[in-house]
Amino acid sequence: MADAAGRLTKLAEEVLGTPLPVRIRAWDRSESGPPGAPVLVIRHRRALRRLLFKPGELGLARGWVAGDLDIEGDLYEALDLLAGLLWERAATTKAPRAAALRALARPELRAAARELLALAGAPVPPTPPAEEVRRRRGPLHTLRRDKEAISHHYDVGNDFYALVLGPSMVYSCAYWECPDASLEDAQRDKLDLICRKLALKEGQRLLDVGCGWGSMVLHAAREYGVRAVGITLSEEQATFARKRIAEAGLADRIEIRVQDYREIKDEPFDAISSIGMAEHVGRDRYAEYASALYALLRPGGRLLNHQIARRPLADEETYRVDDFIDRYVFPDGELAPVGRTVAQLEEAGFEVRDVEGIREHYALTLRQWVANLEKHWDEAARLTSPGRARVWRLYMAASALSFERNRIGVNQVLAVRTPDSGTSGVRLRERSWG
Repeated sequence: MADAAGRLTKLAEEVLGTPLPVRIRAWDRSESGPPGAPVLVIRHRRALRRLLFKPGELGLARGWVAGDLDIEGDLYEALDLLAGLLWERAATTKAPRAAALRALARPELRAAARELLALAGAPVPPTPPAEEVRRRRGPLHTLRRDKEAISHHYDVGNDFYALVLGPSMVYSCAYWECPDASLEDAQRDKLDLICRKLALKEGQRLLDVGCGWGSMVLHAAREYGVRAVGITLSEEQATFARKRIAEAGLADRIEIRVQDYREIKDEPFDAISSIGMAEHVGRDRYAEYASALYALLRPGGRLLNHQIARRPLADEETYRVDDFIDRYVFPDGELAPVGRTVAQLEEAGFEVRDVEGIREHYALTLRQWVANLEKHWDEAARLTSPGRARVWRLYMAASALSFERNRIGVNQVLAVRTPDSGTSGVRLRERSWG
């Protein structure tokens, strides 16, 4: 099995039809590929078996999470080189990304397939890593299934998230006045921007849908004097948020509930914030989500919907969630183009008054989170598992690149439940958000 790296490089280039942009180091310590490039480390031939039994993104993800695959050198550079190769192929073929492995079934590549099988060793499918979501029950986006999906992502330990997010405990895109600002300042500025867009005033009633660890309701109650209700499906988040609120002396002004937005019955609210939550709703439920929030607002009330968006497709029916994201990060999560989000909010009755795209801000935020994780790597792995820490490092680094390359975006959509009189309450030149 000498020079496994050279054989793998040759195979990859034959299948992909282009030179491999990264260097390979195999389990036999052999190396091959462009000098000075980031190194794709294949620690165990089991990684090849994962790819053979699950060609494409899921096989690669399982190898990464299990530690069979690693990157030595600049992670962002390596992901950018590999993603560029895969995205270029995706743009020129109807096949899914990384579908080159499926090409091994073509007659002209049968020799390459036999070579890969020989390198992979025993033809036994490896067990998926423990961090992978197992079989899910019932239809998409029922109350029970949504709660299970949220628990998978958020109930991995508040201490782990504190290492990654920092003291703000805000798990959404920050707002950077300048790239040199601190993460804490950028997250505070984001929360304040949302409060100003909502035109919050003392004594008003705010609903924060998907309140996380309570940062938005804390800021709004402390700085703007509102009474606030925050809802989450995560028991761990709710416990943490209630403790923060009690320590801040604001328990008489803020209530945290473990509750789905579809279960709220104590409307109306003067304003609603939904920050990084709508991605969990699902396209089949989005109209219901928009209508529910509309019904919860008083006439003249404002909604600030902060949501990740994907690029539109020529045929929207071909949209599929990435296997890695679905199995390891956000089970059942779905992204929509911003145009569709705006349309559905308006179909529910809202008047959309402002859309602000801030994707570059999310790239900066994610790079800060990755740096925090890497700085506290050993503790993060201890608090969760090495595999879970690897999931978060890969997904956050890859997401940062996706925002930078305009593959995905994030938008703040301000909408009003404008009354029949047509008086929206929005000033003629509201963009200053003063």
